[in-house]
Amino acid sequence: MRRARLRHREGALTAELARVRVGGGIGQVPARLAPEAVVPLTCGFCSTGCSLDAHMRDSVAVNLTPTPSYPVNRGHACPKGWAALEPLGARDRATRPLLRNARGRFEPIDWGTALRVFVDRVRAVQETHGPEAMAFLSTGQIVTEEMALLGALAKFGMGMMHGDGNTRQCMATSVVAYRETFGFDAPPYTYADLEESDVVVLWGSNLAIAHPILWGRLRSNRHRPCLVVVDPRRTETAAAATHHLALRPKSDLVLAYGLAHLLIRNGHVDRAFVARHTDGFEAFAAHVERFTPEHVAAATGLARADLERTAEVIGRGERVSLWWTMGVNQSHEGVRTAQALIALCLLTGNIGRPGTGPNSVTGQCNAMGSRLFANTTCLLGGHDFGDPAHRERVARILGIDAGLIPHEPSWPYDRIMEGIARGEIRGLWVIATNTAHSWINQTDCHDLLDRLEFLVVQDMYATTETARRAHLVLPAAGWGEKDGTFVNSERRIATVRKVARAPGDALADFWIFKAIADAWGCGPMFERWSSPEATFAILRELSRGRPCDFTGIRDYAALDDAGGIQWPYPEDAPDPRPERRLFGDGRFHTPDGRARFVFGEPGPPLETPGGRYPFVLLTGRGNAAEWHTGTRTRKSGQLRGLSADTPYVEVNPRDARASGIAPNAWVRVVSARGSMRARAVLTNSVAPGQVFVPMHHAHTNRLTFPGFDPHSRQPSYKYAAVALHPEAAHEKDRR
Repeated sequence: MRRARLRHREGALTAELARVRVGGGIGQVPARLAPEAVVPLTCGFCSTGCSLDAHMRDSVAVNLTPTPSYPVNRGHACPKGWAALEPLGARDRATRPLLRNARGRFEPIDWGTALRVFVDRVRAVQETHGPEAMAFLSTGQIVTEEMALLGALAKFGMGMMHGDGNTRQCMATSVVAYRETFGFDAPPYTYADLEESDVVVLWGSNLAIAHPILWGRLRSNRHRPCLVVVDPRRTETAAAATHHLALRPKSDLVLAYGLAHLLIRNGHVDRAFVARHTDGFEAFAAHVERFTPEHVAAATGLARADLERTAEVIGRGERVSLWWTMGVNQSHEGVRTAQALIALCLLTGNIGRPGTGPNSVTGQCNAMGSRLFANTTCLLGGHDFGDPAHRERVARILGIDAGLIPHEPSWPYDRIMEGIARGEIRGLWVIATNTAHSWINQTDCHDLLDRLEFLVVQDMYATTETARRAHLVLPAAGWGEKDGTFVNSERRIATVRKVARAPGDALADFWIFKAIADAWGCGPMFERWSSPEATFAILRELSRGRPCDFTGIRDYAALDDAGGIQWPYPEDAPDPRPERRLFGDGRFHTPDGRARFVFGEPGPPLETPGGRYPFVLLTGRGNAAEWHTGTRTRKSGQLRGLSADTPYVEVNPRDARASGIAPNAWVRVVSARGSMRARAVLTNSVAPGQVFVPMHHAHTNRLTFPGFDPHSRQPSYKYAAVALHPEAAHEKDRR
C-alpha cells in the first residue's frame, strides 16, 4: 500500500518539478513576473533584514541593489548584500539527490528513489530503536513557513520528539533572558532607537563588522551619543567608542552587577517606574550590594575611575540603550548577563521610550522566525508544549489530534549530540546548517556524526563538511529561489521572493517537506499547507491573541506595501507605522504585567588558561564580507577578495616576542581538544594573554571548549585555553 502511495507521489513530484521549473535555467524566475520587473526581497544573511531589489532582464535576475525607501537599510547594503546572488550560481550546487553506495561513494538518484530511501531508513531507525531515536537539526536560514512545516511534519506527522536549530548557537541566551524577565521572547526595540539615544552601550558587539547597516544608523544619530563599548578586544567598534571598557574575558556579569551597584548607590534609580512596573528590585539591590567598585575592578581588570564614569554616563542619560550580541550570548553565564543588562534598563526606566531598551541583536536572517515557529523550544507561535490548553488550541487550528503534540519541548542541540554519544539518537536529519563545521569541539562532533546509522543532509551544496559525511543528500533551493517570510531582529516580518530558478532537480525546502509528508503517509495532515503563502495564513491564525499577534497582516502583498511590518500587529491595529517599540505602556507579558529582576551568582569560565595552555582564545566575526561557515560567502569572488585567504590568529606583540613568533609566521594554535594552523597577525587589538581567531575558519572549532550556559544550553564559543607554537616555514601542514 505504501509503495503505491510512493508511486503516486512520484508522479505528483514530477509535476511539481515541472511547475517550479517554469522560466528555464539558473537565475530565471517564474513566468508570472514581468520581463523587466524589479522584485524586492529581504536579504538572507544577517538579522538586520535589509531589502534588496532584484533587477530582472528577460526574466533573469541580473543584479541586486539596496531598496531606496525600505525603513531598515534606506538604500544601503553591506558587501554580502551586494553579492548575494553570486553563491546561487556556484559550480558545486547540489542538483540531484545523492545516495552513498556500498563503496562509500555518492551516486545520483532520482527523487522517487530518494523519498523511498528516506522513508525506509527513518522508519528502520524508529522501529528498531524507538521514535525518539530519529532527530532533526534545523536553521535560522530558511523561511518561516518552511521552519513551521518542518517542525510540524517531524513532530506531529513522523513522531520525532527531538529537534533543534542552529539558532541555539546564537540566540538561545536572549530568548531565555527575555522570557524570564518579560514573560515572552520579545525584543522591545526598533532600529530607530539607535538614532534616538543619547547614550549607547554596545556590550559584546562588534556592530561595525557584524551589523554594518545598524552601525551606519548609529553613526547618523543627530544627538551625537556617548558610545560605551564593552569588549576585551579593541575592535573596529571599540576604536570609535567614547569609552572602551576592555574587561577581562567573561567578567561581564560582575561588571554589570557593579554598574547596578553604582547606579543604586548614586541615586540613579527611577523609583516610580520600578514601583509600578517591576518585581524583585529590592532582592536585586541586596544581591548587587557587595559588587563594590573595588571588588569589580579586581575581577574585571578595569580601573575604578572607568567604572564610576560609566555608571554616571548611564545614570545621567535621558535616553539610554544597551545592545548586545554574541559576546554576551555565547557564554557560560550568558542568560544571567543578559538579564543583568535588562536590569540596568529596568532600574533606570530606560525601556518603552524612544532611544532606550535592553536590545539583543539577533544573529541569522530568520532567527526570530525560528524562535517563534520552528516547533523546537516552544510550540508553534510561542505556545508552551507543557500547557494542555496550548496544545489543544494549536491542534484545533491545525485540525489535528492534540495527542500527536508532545507534552514537552525538544532536547537542546547539545543534548541531541550527547544522545548520539549514548546511543539514544541513531539518525539525524540536518537542514540548511553545517554542524560538522559550526558545532563546538569539532573533533568530537565529527566522531559523533560518523556513528549515526542514518545521516540525511538537506542543503544547497553537497560539499559542506556535514554533507560529505551524509548517507543521503537532498538538493535544496537557496535564498532567492523560493518564496516566504523572514522576521528580523526588530520583529519586522518581510517577504523573500523567488527571483532565480534552483539548478537541476533542487527544490525549495517547503516542497521537499511536502513530498516527504506524502511519502510518509501523513500528507493529508498538511493539505491546507498548500503553498508558502497558505502556510503564512495558518501561522497568522496561530499568532492570534499571542504577544506576537500578526493577524492584521492580510497577505504577502500587505507586507510588501508596508515595507515589512513589526509584530505585534493584530487585526484591529491601525495602519502599520515603519517603526514600533514594545512596552511603552509599562505592561509586560507576565501574569501580573510586571517585569522581573532575575539574577544569580557569577562563576568562573569552565576552562581557564594556565600550564600548557596559557592563552585565552577569543572568537568572533572576521570582517563584514564573511558569514558563519563560509558555505555561501566563499562561493563569491567579490567576498573572497575582501576576506583573508588563509587562517589567521591575532596575537599581542608582547606575547609574540616572548613566544618567538615573527609577524605573519605560521603558528599552531593548540587546545586540549585539537589544533589549527594559522598566520600570526601581531596587533594591540588583543590584550596580552589573549588571542583571537575568526569563527569562519574551517578548523576554529577544533579549539573551542564544549561549555554551555545552564539555562539556555547555548555554547560558550568565546572562551577557551590555548597555546601558540611557532612552526618552521618549511613544515608541512599536518591537518
